[in-house]
This record gives sequence, structure tokens and C-alpha cells, in this order.
Amino acid sequence: MAATPATESTGTYEPTGRTVPSRSRDRARYDRETVHSILDQAYVCHLGFVRDDAPVVLPTLFGRVGEALYIHGSTGSRPLLAAGKADPGLPVCVTVTHVDGLVLARSAFHHSLNYRSVVVQGTAYQVTDEAECRMALDALVDQVVPGRSADARPADAKELAATAVIRLDLNEVSAKIRTGGPNDDAEDLDLPYWSGVVPVAPAYGTPVPAADLAPGIAIPGYLAAL
Repeated sequence: MAATPATESTGTYEPTGRTVPSRSRDRARYDRETVHSILDQAYVCHLGFVRDDAPVVLPTLFGRVGEALYIHGSTGSRPLLAAGKADPGLPVCVTVTHVDGLVLARSAFHHSLNYRSVVVQGTAYQVTDEAECRMALDALVDQVVPGRSADARPADAKELAATAVIRLDLNEVSAKIRTGGPNDDAEDLDLPYWSGVVPVAPAYGTPVPAADLAPGIAIPGYLAAL
């Protein structure tokens, strides 16, 4: 089935044969708001592709701008070189996952995680327009720390020439979410084992200044907000 991009009128991504899960279909989400929220709260994705007839999955930074994901790397990296081919580009699968809780059941079989995840499938292409490339690099920096791109020196010509950026449009997309407690079997409810959820959440420590930071440079407000 061909993928249909999300539209302003529907605010949803059209499910396809590759985005409908074979299990726990009730956990799947296709609305743009949920997908964007999960993506925007992350900055590490896993980029999957096939190299030399074998699957490869790489953890890397990403940024979202509208209906596109941008991923960067060295101009010599194999996936970015493959994406640089005008036709057919690089078929990829990008995933993002948040772990929100450890779900501990009375039986080992029913242990699980509370999570939010997004899977994006499609063809990635190398960004060749300099303005778009610079915009994408700013988005990558701001994805990690919002507001940082305006408070750092942008890439110069040499650095830009050494950096490649690929774009993956958000066309074939799905989110999947699990919430709630363990699903213990009725016959296990009287077993003498603790059952419940251990919440998991990211935490930021106090920023540590560089050893050679000039005196008088205060912690920026966008860092204090973390």
C-alpha cells in the first residue's frame, strides 16, 4: 500500500501494511500530535538500513522540522553516501523510544515496559541545498538543547563541507504507547510477589563549565530551564 502524507485537514498519518503492528494494535497511534510529541521529546534515534546485504542499525542524533526528520554525519559515512544517490536514495527505518516505567508482574512472562515509540519508514535523501542544510543543523542542535543554536558559532564553510545531512519525510509513520500496570493472570493474584510499576524519567544534572571557560560567562537561561 502506498503511503499517504499527513494532511492539515486530518492531522493523521494513513496506516500502511508496514505501520500496522501485528500485536497489540490497540496501542498504535497515527495522529500527528502524538507522533510529533514523542519525536520532539527525544534527540537520539536509531537509523536502520541494509549495507552489503546485511542489516545495520546506528544510534545517532536527529532533528524534526515540520514533516521531516534530519540526520547528520560525516560526508564519508556509508549511509550518507548511499542517501546521496539521486535515485533511489537510501531505504531506511528510523525509531525513537522513551521508557516511562518498568512494569513488574507476579509472573516473569508478564513483565513489560511502559513506553512511547515512533517508527518512520521511507527513503532518505541527502540535503544538497546549503540553506536547508544550515537550517537542519540548527534544528539538530536545538533538538538536544532548545535555544542552543542561537548561542553558538554556526558551522563555517570547511565544517559544512565535511558534514552531510539526510532528510526523511514523515509519510509512513506510526506511534505505539503502553501505559498502566501489570497484566497479571487471575490465578497469580495471590502469589507473594511484589507487582507494580517503577517510574522512569530523564534527569539533568547541574551544568559543569568547561575548564577553559572565560570568567563571567553565566549559565544560559535555556540550560537553567532544563
